[in-house]
Amino acid sequence: MMSVGLARKAAAFGASTAALAALAAGLVAGPAQAATAAKPASKAKVSATTPKAAPGAYEGSCPVKVNFSAKIKVPVKGSTKVAYRWLHGDGSKSKVKTVTVKGKGTKTVTVKQSITFTEDVKKGWEAVQVLGPKKVTSKKGYFSVNCQSLKEVERTQLDPTISARAWASPSSYAGRCAPGARIGFTGVISSSRPAWVRYRWVVNGDAVDYGKIKVRDSRKVGLSISPRHSQRGWAQLQVLSPDSASSNRAYYKVWCKDYEAPKPHTKISASAHATTGTDCSVRASGSVTSTGAGRVTYRWSLNGRTVSDGSTYFGRDGGTIVIPGFSTALSGHATKGGVVTLSVTGPDNSDSSSDRYAPCRPEPKPTEMPTDSAPAPETKIGDAL
Repeated sequence: MMSVGLARKAAAFGASTAALAALAAGLVAGPAQAATAAKPASKAKVSATTPKAAPGAYEGSCPVKVNFSAKIKVPVKGSTKVAYRWLHGDGSKSKVKTVTVKGKGTKTVTVKQSITFTEDVKKGWEAVQVLGPKKVTSKKGYFSVNCQSLKEVERTQLDPTISARAWASPSSYAGRCAPGARIGFTGVISSSRPAWVRYRWVVNGDAVDYGKIKVRDSRKVGLSISPRHSQRGWAQLQVLSPDSASSNRAYYKVWCKDYEAPKPHTKISASAHATTGTDCSVRASGSVTSTGAGRVTYRWSLNGRTVSDGSTYFGRDGGTIVIPGFSTALSGHATKGGVVTLSVTGPDNSDSSSDRYAPCRPEPKPTEMPTDSAPAPETKIGDAL
């Protein structure tokens, strides 16, 4: 039974009835059981980054759409469902959203939202609250919106006259919509006299970028986007001050499709040479030339009969490779001359080269010379006298 003094101490710290019972059980249990009960349960380490706003400090005409993003890190073993919601600076909350993450180890989930503002927000904030598998709330990500009108203002002779124009490069794109594929926009701001000019880029009705530059006569400004899906649209360069002006709409279109770039055509050619040896044999040598990379097979034939074959490889720049030839003794009808042929086959074409060899001319037999053992000529007695 738990002592009265211990119960009072536990109650002073706000312990519940269940906690008191557990504490009492720990006193009664043995040392091993108490150590097991005292071991803290493993907790999932869930975290959420501070939301980022794009743009973070907006100045221009309204309404304007501001995009927010944050990252949630959660340990995963198999499949885990992440539940979260956005907390707004005005005290409201978004609906609870869920996303299922699969795999093993710590995974990162990027969550996004967009809010359209029609009036000024001097110091707003957004936060992400993770509800499961563990409740965690991120720090507040601050932003501001300063709505300004593009209405004409009263001008004086000292105020500069501003104009703008824009174009897309390329205006049309078809291919893989990877992060590296971009549509670029170039704008030119012209001013009748030197002035600081505030401007912004608007893409399909949404302000996506703004800046401030010193213009003497004219200055170029740029913007690029990376489409992830097929689309048509436009971009416009708008001047906010010291005068209001808008460029033409620079139209563009994107067709996203996955395809393999066509491989360059590789052309190969063969060269063969044959000679007849004094020992009545034929010797063949040759080479193959390629304009690009690839595997090339070759075959040697003598009077239509295959003698040897093999293969060789060319690098990206191609070139010429001397391939192994052959040497073989001639017999029968082949000694009267014939044809040696080198046939090659590459990635995109085939070729062959032939060379004739001359008939065999066997070495002449050596002339017989008299020897000392030959009988001496007969001598008559009458001749000796």
